Order: sequence, then structure tokens, then C-alpha cells
Amino acid sequence: MRRPLLAGVLTVLLLALGAGSAWAGGGGATAPTAKPKVAKKSKKAKGKGTSEAGTVVLKRGDRGAAVRQVQEALGVAADGVFGAQTEQAVKRFQTRKGLAADGVVGPQTRDALGLDPFARGSVRRSTSDVKLPRILRQIAECESGGNPRAVSSGGQYRGKYQFSLSTWRHIGGEGDPVDAPEDEQDRLALKLYRRAGTSPWPNCP
Repeated sequence: MRRPLLAGVLTVLLLALGAGSAWAGGGGATAPTAKPKVAKKSKKAKGKGTSEAGTVVLKRGDRGAAVRQVQEALGVAADGVFGAQTEQAVKRFQTRKGLAADGVVGPQTRDALGLDPFARGSVRRSTSDVKLPRILRQIAECESGGNPRAVSSGGQYRGKYQFSLSTWRHIGGEGDPVDAPEDEQDRLALKLYRRAGTSPWPNCP
């Protein structure tokens, strides 16, 4: 009879110990203590092209020191105007380097040319809000590469549309076309085009 008695005593002791541990918070069906939530660092949402948001890309129609750098690196006439010839030179370079031949100088093409990132102030873009027909945009590109400050080799034809001084004054222009704002040159070219079509520009487009 001793063994059953001993077993009973042991059982009572074990139960007492279990209850004590439960009261001490060491076990039992107690609600789990919620772990404090650590706030995760929010990741800033990147918009499309965020990593390159500050990258200056050059394309046809642009002008300025950055364009001149590209032209010098390509070995073409460095007039600072990204016209048709510069675009074709960029495409040829891109093809040689195994890049997408889109004629646009983005980060990959710029790096392949060995140039540093372009400063925003080194690029000028059209500020004209005059809506031009496609044919006039082609004429401007053909005549001057879209450069409002272009002057022909002999000095006779001037500005974005290579006006002669007599034509410029006939349609209401004052002073020298190259000194006129681009939107004024666009406006007077459109006026001339509406009067005479493309005949004032027999060699373009």
C-alpha cells in the first residue's frame, strides 16, 4: 500500500507546483503578451523614373553647351544645335556601341561618350507656344536645325527660318531676326506661310 500512497503524494505535489507556476505567470492558458509592434521604416514610393528624375536627356531640337559637348565627342560640327545631322551621328554611334539607336542622348549613350551628366542650365529648349503646322517645323529644321540664332555663311539669311532682312521687314518684323524671340519668329513665319505657302523656302523641306 505504500507505493500507491507515495504515488498519490507525488501527484498532489506536482499539481501544487503546476498551480504555483501558473499563478506566477509561468504557464497555463493565459493570454499571450502582445509583442510591441516595431514600426517599419516606410519606403518612399518611387515614381516612374525616380532614380533618374534629375537626368538631363538630349534630343533633336535641343540647343546649348550640352549639345556642343555631344557634338565634339562625336566629331561633328559643334554648333550647339541638335539637328538632323547630330541625330544621325548619335544613331550611328549607338549602333556601333550596341545601344538602342533612337538618336536620343540618355544616360547610357552619354556614359558611352565619356561625358559627365549634363547640367540643366546647359540645355535650351523651345519656349515658343505658337502652334505650327508640321511643314513649318520641317522647314525650320531644314533651314537652321531649329536654331533661332542661326546665320547663313554669307550673313544674308538669318534666324530660325533664314529670313532675309527684306522679307523679315515685309511681314512686320523689326530689327534683326536673330535678335527676335523664338515665338516671334514662329509667328511671322506662320504669317508668311499663310500668305505664300512654301515658296519662300524653295530648298526646304
